Amino acid sequence: MESFAKFEHEGWQRVAGKYDSVWASSTRQFIPPLLDAAEVSGGMSVLDVGCGPGYVSAAAAARGATLRGLDFSREMVGIAQRMFPEIGFQEGDAQNLPFVSATFDRVLANFALLHVPDPERACAEACRVLKPGGKFGFTVWAALEENPYAKMIDDAIREHADLEVDLPAGPPHHLFSGREEFRRALARAGFDGESMIFKLHSIYWNVPTARYPFDAERDAGVRTAGLLACQTPERLQAIQSAIEESVRRYAKGDGFAIPKAAYVVAVGKKERMEKEEERKQRAAA
Repeated sequence: MESFAKFEHEGWQRVAGKYDSVWASSTRQFIPPLLDAAEVSGGMSVLDVGCGPGYVSAAAAARGATLRGLDFSREMVGIAQRMFPEIGFQEGDAQNLPFVSATFDRVLANFALLHVPDPERACAEACRVLKPGGKFGFTVWAALEENPYAKMIDDAIREHADLEVDLPAGPPHHLFSGREEFRRALARAGFDGESMIFKLHSIYWNVPTARYPFDAERDAGVRTAGLLACQTPERLQAIQSAIEESVRRYAKGDGFAIPKAAYVVAVGKKERMEKEEERKQRAAA
């Protein structure tokens, strides 16, 4: 787990400056449904975990919330501070949040959970720093059968890449396997699983060329980029060609509109733990 954390941290330090120009046009489209699901509104104290360049923080602040952004990458924090100087950003670990318990009304994480070694621990930390009755809202990429972009990349890699390469093991690329698994995991982290909102949200990522997604994965990502860096030139060319062939199916105007999908999830922290214990005792009687 430590080796994966180091791999992710070093990777995002290296490519932080590319995030805005490469990935933000995709990931920013999920911010409004994330804020809606978590019911972010004015006067709330909000923590944005894995804040990256600060877009979630800025969107929540525009709704009147008071924000604190946190990211494990110093480079990302620097970018966020320059882009949104009115918001406070700091370095920190999602699995060991540097805040006292019951501090925030909302905790948000837009595509952050897959970048930590132990996503469930990060969820438990989100629960800890939430006030009773607060909400945790997050996004994760949808499973392959619901996410055409991810399937396109996965198919090309599985068919043409050498998968027996020496890379640190991390969490599954697609966190948990469905609504009920999410509910159970969040309940284990201390949330009220019955309160969970779970929605599939789809967008189109508009790219200028058929080659653009391959270059993005190779030059501006971390996990897939690490795998691609271990391939022979012949395998790399085969992967590139397979991705380009798939992208061409999504031609639109002068470019390509590739469908992507993610799960938008929100869950509440129990109002009072003692009430929950009383309920369990009554049920057992």
